Amino acid sequence: MYAAVRRYEGVTDPAEAARLVNEGFVALMRQVPGFVAYYWIDAGDGVMVSTSVFQDRAGAEESISRAADFVRDNLASLLPNPPQVMAGEVVASA
Repeated sequence: MYAAVRRYEGVTDPAEAARLVNEGFVALMRQVPGFVAYYWIDAGDGVMVSTSVFQDRAGAEESISRAADFVRDNLASLLPNPPQVMAGEVVASA
């Protein structure tokens, strides 16, 4: 399995960001081949983190691309700073 993690800082309205992600982005993630799970986390203090898990690297990379497009088209005013993005193979899980 592979995962992609995106950390957003300076989120201006976490509740609205969560609503838009839940209503729009979650469905996009479910369409990516190899989808396993998606999480959107409010870490507090204007920080939100997303984690996408896929069966293969291609799915994780596709999620990064779709996230960038979704943020640009729907969340730019709420997520004003570019995210820290990391992805890699899941080497342990529970």
